[in-house]
This record gives sequence, structure tokens and C-alpha cells, in this order.
Amino acid sequence: MSDVIFEMSEKMEKSVEAFRQELSKVRTGRASLALLEDIMVDAYGSSMPLNQVGTLTIPESRMISIQPWDPQMLPAIEKALLKASIGLTPVSDGKIIRLNIPQLTEERRRELVKQVKKVAEEFRVAVRNARRDAIDILKKQKKDKEISEDDLFKLQEEAQVETDSHIKKIDEITASKEKEVMEV
Repeated sequence: MSDVIFEMSEKMEKSVEAFRQELSKVRTGRASLALLEDIMVDAYGSSMPLNQVGTLTIPESRMISIQPWDPQMLPAIEKALLKASIGLTPVSDGKIIRLNIPQLTEERRRELVKQVKKVAEEFRVAVRNARRDAIDILKKQKKDKEISEDDLFKLQEEAQVETDSHIKKIDEITASKEKEVMEV
């Protein structure tokens, strides 16, 4: 496999992994700590990730609890959760913050599926862009007589095969997430 195809394949793999990560943030009616991954809390004069100011746990299938290591951090954590607009309202009892995840309605499930499909298409485009960039490099190499025309066609076919396999992975992940979202 040529270096160009190898680099293209790595970019595509990174896109698929980023897609997985993006989908982990989509709420499915079940508690997941991935929902809180990007939330930053203003603590001790600096901005810190939520998981570094307290313990995050899932005591029930539809509840997340946050127990700050410093009880004085409760208001800052609540403020960060509200500011993050994750669609969940924090409930505090003075020691622990609880996030109850409501049951999804049919309409909301359909909206989430549309959102998943939209994100999937964005990542398919990223994979295709990686292929296009690789093919542009290969055409330049052919023009500079670094590779022959036969090699160019062979490498373009390899690029297409890699593209198809990565798009198939994205489609499989999408189908799996859709099924998970629509599950009652």
C-alpha cells in the first residue's frame, strides 16, 4: 500500500472514531457519562472538566449522580450543567447532584434519529474528502512522473475500496445507534 493511501486510510479511521465519539453524546433515554464529557466547571479560578471536580456515577439506568469532592463546588457544578444545555435539570440535595433522564417521546426519538443521520452524513463527507485529497496527490505524482498511469489507476481503486469500507463502518454504526434510540 502506498504512503498516500495509508495516510488517507488513517484519516478515514480517525473520522470513524470521531463519529463514534460524537454519537456517544446523543441521549438515548439511558444514563451515559458521555453526556457530561465536555462540560467544564469554573473551579478554583480555572476551568476544569466535570470529572475532575467530583465522582460521576450511574446509580440507576436513567439517573446520573455527581458527588463533588469539595461540597462548596455544588453551585459551580450546577451552573456548569445548566450552561451546557444538555437538556437535563440538575437536582441538588446539598451533597449530591442528580440528573434524571426522562423517558423519550416517540417524536423526540425521531428527531434524534434525524440528528444521527445528519451527523453520519457529515462524517461520510469527511471520508470522501480524504479520498479526494489522496487522489489529487496521486494525480500530481503521476504528472511529476513519480508513478505510472497504471499505478495511478491501481491506487485510485485502492482508495475507493478503503473509502467504501469506511463508509460502510459509518453506516453500520448509524444503524446500530438508530436501533438504540428507537428502542423503548
